[in-house]
Amino acid sequence: MKKRTNSRGTPTSSGDAILPTTSSSAGDAERDHPAYKSGAASAPATPTKRRDGSDGSGSSAGARRKRKDEIAQTFVIVNERPVDDISLDFFYKPHTITLLAVSVLAVMYFAFVRNEANVDENLWAGLLCIVFFFLIISVIAFPNGPFTRPHPAVWRILFGCSVLYLLTLQFLMFQNYPTIRSIFYWIDPKLKNFHIDMEKEYGVNCSDISWDRVKGHLDVFAWGHFLGWAFKAILIRHMGILWAISVMWEITEITFAHLLPNFIECWWDALILDVIICNGLGIWMGLKICQILEMREYKWASIKDISTTTGKIKRAMLQFTPESWSAIRWLDPKSTAMRFAAVIQLVIFWQVTELNTFFLKHIFEMPPDHFIVIGRLIFIGLFVAPSVRQYYVYVTDTRCKRVGTQCWVYGAIMVSEAILCIKNGKELFERTQAINIVLWLTVQVIISVAFVYLAVYWQQRQLKKVSSTPTKRKETSPATSSSPSKGKLSPQKEKKVK
Repeated sequence: MKKRTNSRGTPTSSGDAILPTTSSSAGDAERDHPAYKSGAASAPATPTKRRDGSDGSGSSAGARRKRKDEIAQTFVIVNERPVDDISLDFFYKPHTITLLAVSVLAVMYFAFVRNEANVDENLWAGLLCIVFFFLIISVIAFPNGPFTRPHPAVWRILFGCSVLYLLTLQFLMFQNYPTIRSIFYWIDPKLKNFHIDMEKEYGVNCSDISWDRVKGHLDVFAWGHFLGWAFKAILIRHMGILWAISVMWEITEITFAHLLPNFIECWWDALILDVIICNGLGIWMGLKICQILEMREYKWASIKDISTTTGKIKRAMLQFTPESWSAIRWLDPKSTAMRFAAVIQLVIFWQVTELNTFFLKHIFEMPPDHFIVIGRLIFIGLFVAPSVRQYYVYVTDTRCKRVGTQCWVYGAIMVSEAILCIKNGKELFERTQAINIVLWLTVQVIISVAFVYLAVYWQQRQLKKVSSTPTKRKETSPATSSSPSKGKLSPQKEKKVK
C-alpha cells in the first residue's frame, strides 16, 4: 500500500487520516469519505433540534463533537489539503536542515563574492535576498491551499508571493504619487518616455467596418482576451455567472469611458468582437475543457510501477495536470438567500478586480505590454485559482465556517489595489460623473440578481422535468401466465354480460 502523508511530509496515523487511501483517486476519496464531499449537492441540511436539546442522533455532546470534527476536517482539506498516494517519498519528506544549510551557504557566497560598487545593484541584491528567504519560509510554514499538483510547495510559494504583493501594496499606500512614480522609474527607466495618451485608440472612425480594420483589432490583446475568458470559465465553471460577468463588463466599460480612453470602442468592436467572439468562444472553450476533465477517469499509477522509460516520462508530465476534477454547483434549486447574495458578491468583486487592472495601468502610466502589467496579470490569475475554490467551498458547504487563507489574502489585495487607485488618482476621479457611478452600481446589482435568479429558476425547471418524467414500468399481475386467451371473457365480465 502506498504511503500517505500530510502536505508537510509527516505520516498520518490511522486515527488522523482525513481521506481514505483505498480509492482510485483523490476525487474518489473525497466522494467516498463521509466527512467531506465537494459541491452543493453534498452539503447536509441543518439538523433540526428537538425540544429536549438533542438533535435526534443520540447523545447531544457526541453529535456536537462529531460536527466540530467535520468542520475542522473540511477547513483543513480546503486550506491545507493532504497529499494522497505518495510514490516518491523523497519529494514529500521534510528537508528543513538541508534547505537551511544550502540557503545560508548560497547567501554567504554571493554576499562576499559579488561586486558592491553599484548602489542600484546592491539594492536589487538585498531585495532579491529578502524575497528569496521569504519564499523559503513560505515553503516551510505557509499552507498549500486546496491544490497539491504538481507539488504543494509550488502553491505555498504562490501564497508567499501573494503575501509579498499585499505587503508591497501596503507600503505604496503610504507614499505619495511622485515617490511611487520614481520607484517605477528606478525599476524601469524606459517608463519616463511613455505617456498614457500614446496608447492605441479603438473608438475612432467606427463607420469603417472593412476587413483590414477588423483584422487590425484582432491583435495580441484580443487573443489575450479570448484566453483570459477561457481561464475564467475553467475557474468558475458556470455559464450563467460567466455571461453575467461578460455583459456587466461591457456596461462597466461604457460607464468609465470618460475616465479611461481605451474603454471607448466602436459598437461592432464591443458587441461582436468582444462579447460574442472573444468572450463567447472563450467561455465555450473553457467549459468544454471542464466537461472533458469531468468525464475523465482519474486512476494514477505509481511511477515506480511503470517499466518503460516513455511511460515514466509521460507520468512525470501528467503530474502537472489536475489530480481530480469535480463538478461545480454554485447555485442549487433550494439555495438560501445568503448563498444567493454570495454569488452576486462574487460577480461584483470580479468587476472590481478587472477595473483595478485598467486603473493601475492608467494612473501610473504603463504600456499594456509592460512586464509589470503582464506579470501582475499572471500572478493575479494564479492567486485567483485557489481563492475561487476556497470561496466556493465556503459558500456551498455548510461545514466550512471560515474562508480559506488564500481567499482572505486575495480579498485584501483587491481592496488595497482599489484604495491605491483612488488615493493616487484624485485628479482623474474628480472628473467622475456621479450619476454614472450610481447608475453603474444600480445596473450591476440588477443584472447580477437577474442572472443569478434566472440560473436558479432554470435549475428548478430542470429538476421539475426530471421529477415529473414518468418511468415506464411493466405492469404484471399474478395471473399473467394464466391469462384468458383471446376471445374468452374473464369471470367478472361474464357476470356483467349475464
